[in-house]
Amino acid sequence: MALNVTELRNGTFYKDGKEIFLVVTYEHMKTGRGSGNIKLKVRNIRTGSVTEKSFITGARVDEANVQKVKAQYLYRSGETFNFMDPVSFEQFTVPSQVIGDQAKYLKDGLEVILIVLGDEALGLELPMSLTYTISETGPGERGNTVSNVFKEATLDNGLVIKVPMFMKVGERVKVDTRSGEYIERVK
Repeated sequence: MALNVTELRNGTFYKDGKEIFLVVTYEHMKTGRGSGNIKLKVRNIRTGSVTEKSFITGARVDEANVQKVKAQYLYRSGETFNFMDPVSFEQFTVPSQVIGDQAKYLKDGLEVILIVLGDEALGLELPMSLTYTISETGPGERGNTVSNVFKEATLDNGLVIKVPMFMKVGERVKVDTRSGEYIERVK
């Protein structure tokens, strides 16, 4: 089924040839007398590359029939990640190139959303933020409170982030999964 480009919004999937794209940003630009232009920033689901595309108003693209499926992360086995359907308890594997950089946020039992086309997993949607425990960090030095001073901390999943100086080993922190940055301390 064909979609009008004016129906494309952030988070919409569409096909261009054999490639499937996710719309990251959508902008409609209207010039004086001519027709409007649609500028999109899109991410190729298979390669992960981000490009800009532009269309004239009225152009059509093919709709991608992707589904979002809930899954629970179980464990990593070499170059594959193992997930389970929380309803049917069926287990399946996803290749590491599909997971990409998001692998560093996965922890046992984490509920995620897999983007699937037919039997092929195309991508992964993580929650906006996740909570981890600090397993290793340097000492907090007194007197460094003039401005926001950060130090490196290793989390229980192996991820290294910058945290405020007052954080100690064993404390829990919330991390933004889009940027990998510290958000707040969790009590």
